Formats: sequence, structure tokens, C-alpha cells
Amino acid sequence: MTTPAGSGAGFGSVSWWGLSPALDLQAECPPMAPDSQANTEHGPPELDVLLLGSVDGRHLLRTLARAALWPRRKFHFYVLENNLEAVARHMLFFSLALEDPEKMGLQEKSEVFLEVWGNSLLRPSVAAFVRAQAERLARLVPEPDRLAEQLPWLSLGALKFRERDALEAVFRFWAGGEKGPETFPMSRLWDMRLRHYLGSRYDARRGVSDWDLHMKLHDRGARVIHICEFRRWRDTGVAFELRDSSAYQLPNRTLASGRLLSHRGERVAARGYWGDIATGPFVAFGLETDDESLLRTSNGQPVKTAGEITQHNVTELFRAMAAWGHPSAARGDPDEVPSNANATPDPAPNPGSFTVHFLPLGAAQALHHKSCYKGRFQLLYVACGMVHLLGPELGACVAPGGRLIVELARYLVDVRQEQLQGFCDRVGELAGAAGFAPQPGTRPSESFARFCRSEDSAPAPAAVDSGIPRSETLAPPPELLVAPSETMNSPSEDLAQPLQGQTPLSEPLQLPSASQASLEALAPPTGSQTEKQEGLPGPSEITTPVS
Repeated sequence: MTTPAGSGAGFGSVSWWGLSPALDLQAECPPMAPDSQANTEHGPPELDVLLLGSVDGRHLLRTLARAALWPRRKFHFYVLENNLEAVARHMLFFSLALEDPEKMGLQEKSEVFLEVWGNSLLRPSVAAFVRAQAERLARLVPEPDRLAEQLPWLSLGALKFRERDALEAVFRFWAGGEKGPETFPMSRLWDMRLRHYLGSRYDARRGVSDWDLHMKLHDRGARVIHICEFRRWRDTGVAFELRDSSAYQLPNRTLASGRLLSHRGERVAARGYWGDIATGPFVAFGLETDDESLLRTSNGQPVKTAGEITQHNVTELFRAMAAWGHPSAARGDPDEVPSNANATPDPAPNPGSFTVHFLPLGAAQALHHKSCYKGRFQLLYVACGMVHLLGPELGACVAPGGRLIVELARYLVDVRQEQLQGFCDRVGELAGAAGFAPQPGTRPSESFARFCRSEDSAPAPAAVDSGIPRSETLAPPPELLVAPSETMNSPSEDLAQPLQGQTPLSEPLQLPSASQASLEALAPPTGSQTEKQEGLPGPSEITTPVS
């Protein structure tokens, strides 16, 4: 069986990395009023940002790293994900970014981040770091006072008690509560997922990788991704090989997630890898950089690969982030101070200058009912896998004149060109219904759609200029998006592992109605749709339901 083009099966049902370049959110926000800059007797002005599906924290990290280029503000990031494993990875990445430089050098910190963030297998030293951090976070989550003392930038107060318990269980699993690599056999799970995705094309997977890279990703602007690194990631899940290949032996447990599958009429819990196996983690930090010399070409070929650009960008990001955790570890460059160079320099940033608030998993449609969120946010960011949540309820949470950024599906290799335009049109319709209009004065972008909140918030359709040639067919017929269930192969028993004990499951992502075909092709499928599209009715050996 050949996976139907445009089915989105390679995207998976869980996102572990972003499919768009990292943004400086301050550059996307409305300009700060002059009176708010001058009136600082009550502290610096605050910036409230709501992010749906930001997944890996790349936008938050880049915003903090470039904060010195802007007037001083206090940041409040409100993050809403669709699974608790993503919340746990956020916490791990920020703990790593703010690690004391005396305990971990800049190069080691960057390498650890890249391996944990984008590799299916880890070196023993990196796996030991993950275990140590997971044990620490597992002890802090159930103790709010100690958590506020040791991690002042983190707020879990909005999470439900059962979500905090489930979050602690995630960290316990990362810390090795269930011993042995057989608990999460990542290499086998990756291979079985790949076999199911490619079907009869599995034996020609090298040719499939070449085609997807050259005819899709390169054509869409990702020319710096090299065939060797892309092919290695497709085969093994190792995107960043910073040491000899034999050093990567231990499974990356942070990429594990649970799902409920149907088996013999019962719903059983299974742990497996349900993330991206088609595009890879090269887009977030590997396509754009402030150092233009890294994007040079020679004889028509880029001189640097996406992996090298990613390592450079992450290193520079952590160099700037050192000022937030330990102000004495980083000093600002006077050449980088903006136009107000004659003004009194702002105090060095510290972890108290920003807060990351994690919201309950299913809170997107209920935020507007709370007065503390209504009209609060100056910026709303929505990932492409969460677009179906965009509506008037979320629009009511954005202040008049606020901005909306929607991640587009440019780098999803399973999506055809005409579907990309259909998705952009659908985003415009949803944004217009939510009270947004296209942001004037912005250049067309194929990675993001930008809108601004109307002062009167009157719903109106908003067309998105994505820079993609318009096709007569904006959305493919539904029969091209979902393969008939009777033609799908039965899954292998190795596709998932049974969950033992009380390890939590992530909530399935809710999707719009079946009439929104072009949008369904891009958003992660729900549980019932996944069983049909991916052919996962349940591994034959999973017989123990979660108690």
C-alpha cells in the first residue's frame, strides 16, 4: 500500500518541533505606546502573548534572546498545548537554557538541546542529563512553593490537579521509572512507523527521501537541508549527529507519548512514537539566521547545511539567554543597542522578568469566559495543527488592535501545492470570523499569515496572500485525503508499547467537521480518524487496558 499523497500521515498526531522559523514575538506585536514607555513607576510595561501549539518554545526563546534590542518589558507567555508531554519538554528546554554556565558550558548546552529536541537516540551523557532533570522536575511539580522558589519563571497554577499529577508521571517515566531500553524501543518504533507510512515504497525509501527533499522542501525554500542529513533522519530519526554515529544508542524518552487505541472492542493505552517522520526538525532554526554569511552559495549550492546553521543559531540564542538566568554571565554589545543609546541602560534581565504560564489542555474554547483573559493579549500565535481552534472565542481574548499570527503548512511534505492555497484561504476565513483583518503593510509570507484585531471586531472573511500561485482547485475532494479503511494494512504489533501503571495519556486533538477537507489534511487527526488513516486498530499483543 502506498500512502496517499496529501493524507498528512507523515505529520503524525503529536508535534515535537515547529514547522516554521523561530520568531521574535516583540517584532510581531503592536508598537508600544510612548506614554507606557515613559510611565515606569509601576514597573516596566507588560506584554501578554497567547500561544497555541508552539510545541518547542522556539518563539519564546528567540524573543527573550533578542529582548535587549527593544525597550524593557515584562513578558507573560501563556502556552496552550494538546498534550502534557509537550508541556514537559517546554519545562526541560527552559531549565536547560537557564542552566548555570559554571555547571554547563555554552557548547555542551547547545549540543544537549539539539539532541534532546530533534534526535530519536541520545548519547549516554545526554540521557543521564535528561534523567537528572526529570527527577528534579518530578519532585518540584507537586510542591508549588519549592517550584516558585527554584523556577520563578514557571507558573503551573492554571493546570488542573489531575494534569499536574499526569505531568509528574511524565517526568517519572523520563527519569527511568520503568527500566531498560525495551520500555521504549525507539529504533524499532521508528522503523515500524516508517514502514507503515511508506507501505510498498519502503524498499525504495532512499529514493522517496530524495524526492521529498528536492521536489518539495527545496522547491519551498529549504535548500540548505542537505540530502545526507535528511536521509539519515528519515532512516534513523537522528537529525543532528554531533559525534560518531555509534555514540547514539539510548532512546530519547522525551519523544514518547501515549494514545488510546481500539483493540478487540476495548480502548487500551499504548505508548509509542506518534510524531513527525516526514519533514524533520530542520525548519525551526536551520533555514534563517542573522549571520548572512551562513546562507552563501557556491556553484549554486549552499555552503552550510541546515544542521550547521541550526547549531550556530542555537549557540547564539543560548549565549544571549545566559543574561536571563545569570546576568553576570553575559554582557550586552554596545553596538547592538537600539536608537535610544543615550538613555539610561536598563537593568540586566532576570528570570523574574518573564513568566511562562501553562494553560489546561482543553481551555482554548473557554478562555473568553474568564474576565482575566478577555481582551488581554496583544498577540495570539496559532500553529498549523491548532488552526481549527481559531474562532470568535479566541478572538475575544485579543485586545483591540492586537495581532494574530498563524503558522502555515509550507513545509508539510504530504501537502500538495493546491492544498497549501486552500489551507491559506481557510485560515483567512477563520481569522475573519474571529474578528481579524489582514495586517496592512506586511510582505506576503509563505510561512506565516499575519492579521490584526479590528477595533470594532466585526467578523469578515480575510483573504491570505501567501505568495503561493492560486489554483483552480482550492481543496481536494475528501476521498483523496482519507484512504479507504478496507485497503489499509494491519499494523505491526511493534508500532506501540503497552502502558504500565498510571502513565498518563494525552488528550486527542479535536478537529473541525468533515466538510473542511483542506484543513483536516493538515491538522493532527483525532483518535477515530487516526485508526482509519494510519491503520492503527491496536497492536495484537496489547491486551491490558489502563486501570
